[in-house]
Amino acid sequence: MTSRITLISPALNRSLREARFDDGSPLDPSGRARAESAGSLGAADRVLVSPTARCRETASALGLAAVPEPELAGLDMGRWRGLTLDEVMAREPDAVLSWLSDPDAAPHGGESVRALCERAAGWLEAAATFEGRTLAVVEQELVRALAVTVLDAPGPAFWRLDVPPLSATDLSGQSGRWNLRLGRELGSEGR
Repeated sequence: MTSRITLISPALNRSLREARFDDGSPLDPSGRARAESAGSLGAADRVLVSPTARCRETASALGLAAVPEPELAGLDMGRWRGLTLDEVMAREPDAVLSWLSDPDAAPHGGESVRALCERAAGWLEAAATFEGRTLAVVEQELVRALAVTVLDAPGPAFWRLDVPPLSATDLSGQSGRWNLRLGRELGSEGR
């Protein structure tokens, strides 16, 4: 049985523009407008969304009636939530360096990159049992965690993957054997 999953990264908001750890801010007007004009995403047998505000609002702007999926939440940033990377770097430079180099580090008191990858792997394993196409609007870090999982890449590879706003990442395959297509522009299924 082959499963097909399309992951859509959220549109821009203040947090993404300012390199701020998600603070629950809504989409900004340009992000909303870009999502509303994104074009067709194709048919899906189920549509899911991360519980974050920007993912829910992106799904809505895309015209999707998505079901919230807690397992698709972004990385829990603990006490760093709402701060910019520069702010945290000024206050806790050693902690930031540890976090950026060690997938097991969680100096912010939230979730480590490895824990996120393990959560993403568990979700993917369950998703592999769903026959048909799943469309999910999820945070960029979840897309990166799934890519690391699918490629069986080392944890530090997480930091080497860029996921543009409003891009699609396609996974097709089955448990243990996935194909990956990163960063497709929305509305370009045939390209």
